[in-house]
Formats: sequence, structure tokens, C-alpha cells
Amino acid sequence: MKNSFRIQLSIALVAMLLPFPLTAATPLKVGDKAPDFALTTLDDQTVRLSDLTPKGRTVLIVLRGWPGYQCPLCTRQVQDYIKSASEFAGAKARVVMVYPGPADDLKAHAKEFLGSKDWPKDFIFVIDPAFSMVDAYGLRWDAPKETSYPSTFLLDQKGMVRFVKISHSHGDRTKAADIIEELDCWHDQ
Repeated sequence: MKNSFRIQLSIALVAMLLPFPLTAATPLKVGDKAPDFALTTLDDQTVRLSDLTPKGRTVLIVLRGWPGYQCPLCTRQVQDYIKSASEFAGAKARVVMVYPGPADDLKAHAKEFLGSKDWPKDFIFVIDPAFSMVDAYGLRWDAPKETSYPSTFLLDQKGMVRFVKISHSHGDRTKAADIIEELDCWHDQ
């Protein structure tokens, strides 16, 4: 009986020393392979990253999504990218925006977010209602009224990260002009 108690106590102590949570992903960095994901558009079409990257360069924008309200900084960032849609098309880059949040009513909140925006036909907007993509990319901002760290990734045709910026504040977003300039530097794509 004493040995059983000692074993259980030892296991409990070891478990307490392990980093928590055990499944937290490390944020991506330049040179990493971007984890694949399958998310849906607002018209219930499945979008797989692995289907997009072989077709060309991918600009992946992770918004704050629905932290309990529509983020005005996300709106400003999205409008900046929309204004530059023709430049992204000229750079042969596909823009994918991820809108994360709690599953309850996320689709309705996402529709409200896009409601007044003149969405370019070549841009893709997907929702992440279970934080699966956000968690896989190590972007979960686990604090009250938060969802994910606003982030920008540039992926090449092999799905490799060529540029990354993760903002640990609401501001400090990557501007469309900066991404277009970065894309212009890629001569091998």
C-alpha cells in the first residue's frame, strides 16, 4: 500500500514539473514548413492550405477574429489589403485571411465583419471556430477578450515560411505595402 502511494505521488510530482500545456505549438519561424489546415469559407467550402501553396505564393493573415467584438484594428488591416488587391494579383500571390473565435455564432460574426467590405474575388476568407489552425501555429492569445496574436506569414509553393511577423499587441500589424515589397524580392517564385 505504501509503495502504491509513493508511485502515485511520484507520478503526480513529475506531472507537475512538465511544461503546461503539453500540446502548445511553438510559433512558426522563417524556414519552417507551415502546418496544413482545412478551414471553411462562409459559404461552407473547405479550404486546405496544402491545395493552395502548390499553386503559388500565399499570404496568410491571422486576424484576432471574434474576441467578443469586431476588432477595429483588424478592420483597418483588412481594408489596407483590400485596397492593394490588384498589387497582390500582380505579384501572383494569394491572400488568405483567418478569422478565429469561439465556435458559437462565429460564422455570423464573420459575416458581420465582412458585411461592408468590398471583398476581392481572389482573396480567401476562412473561419477557425475551434482554434485548430491558431493552436497548430502557436498563435493562441489565451487571455480574456483575446483569441489569437495578429500574424502574417508568406509561404512559398512548397509551403515553407519565407516571412513571418507575429504581433503580441493589438497594433503593429503588417501593412500590405510591406508584404508586396517582400514579394517583389522573391526572384525564384
